[in-house]
Amino acid sequence: MSASLEVADIFRAAGPAYRADHPGHQSLDQLKVMSAIETCRTAALGGHVEACGDCGHRRIAYNSCRNRHCPKCQGAAARTWLAAREADLLPVGYFHVVFTLPAELGEIAFHNKATVYDLLFRAASETMLTIAADPKHLGARIGITAVLHTWGSAMTHHPHLHMIVPGGGISPDGTRWISSRPAFLLPVRVLGMLFRRLFLDGLTRLHRAGKLRFYGALAILTDPRLFQRQLAPAAKKRWVVYAKPPFAGPEAVLAYLARYTHRVAISNRRLIAHDGNGVTFRYKDYRRDGAARQQVMTLATGEFIRRFLLHTLPPGFHRIRHYGLLASTTRQESLARARDLLAVAPKPEPTIKAEDIEPDPSDRRPPCPCCGGRMSIIEIVARAYRSRGPPASEPPTREATP
Repeated sequence: MSASLEVADIFRAAGPAYRADHPGHQSLDQLKVMSAIETCRTAALGGHVEACGDCGHRRIAYNSCRNRHCPKCQGAAARTWLAAREADLLPVGYFHVVFTLPAELGEIAFHNKATVYDLLFRAASETMLTIAADPKHLGARIGITAVLHTWGSAMTHHPHLHMIVPGGGISPDGTRWISSRPAFLLPVRVLGMLFRRLFLDGLTRLHRAGKLRFYGALAILTDPRLFQRQLAPAAKKRWVVYAKPPFAGPEAVLAYLARYTHRVAISNRRLIAHDGNGVTFRYKDYRRDGAARQQVMTLATGEFIRRFLLHTLPPGFHRIRHYGLLASTTRQESLARARDLLAVAPKPEPTIKAEDIEPDPSDRRPPCPCCGGRMSIIEIVARAYRSRGPPASEPPTREATP
């Protein structure tokens, strides 16, 4: 048992055997993720030598892989994102809203990640903007920051969107700020019904346009009638939209959201042990309440790696998106108008500190371990390049099933 166990340690120890035992079962993107995590902050990526100006102590610091799936590289990315987003804060309450895809659609989403995840963003954001603009509810144009998560606490495939939404918006004529009720933003049942209709209609259009792909047991879903039969159970059930009470204050919003925006399938903090055969980690069982919710699970090492790789995102896919008042094309203009209507200063001074989110001490240069003096870089360590042989003759790669 080690308090410093990391996903990288597991991949380095078991990754080569996993690839050898499952040839052709990982996509190129998944193989790149494994390689990045395995080499993160090792000599393979190069680095630099630091020396203490007082006692002369030396140490080597290796470079980060900066892969967005690497648990170790997300601390610095979260701090950078936090600093950029703080200027967008408004002095209003903020709500946390979660849109979840029903389990019946999980496999379709997994085999069509880019297409279906993009539809999830579009359907959920359109739902929020439409219901918020309805005079029967809020009657205003709101702002949304949406973040995609594809995992449950046990790393199973569970696509859902986390949204942070200001408690109010600008009136249609742009002349006033309309505030939501203190503890209520929009009716979740109404949101769920519209979200279900928009998503299923969009999925049907994608199928008719031939933009969905099906493999293995799902290959029969190329037939339109069988595809609609597959959707029927999801069309009859209630879709879950969850809205949490508003945050205590806007200062807590971004620190909270930064943890969500840069979270990966499992953080190093949740790992307990790896004995070569299995990986033990903490997870939350949401069917239980109180202290019983915190549980411990042990998975075979190969299954742990498989579950981690389930959540590899398509290249170039944006898992953080902004809508309404926060859409990038009109963000500055909309926020300036909102501040005018709220009578607040245009750009508040930063108040959230880096330590408000998960710290990653290795992203900063620690003092000398011998005397506490300041360390400075005295030498650059070159990246260790390795020659690559020609690709082996293997069947086409495919991703593991969820």
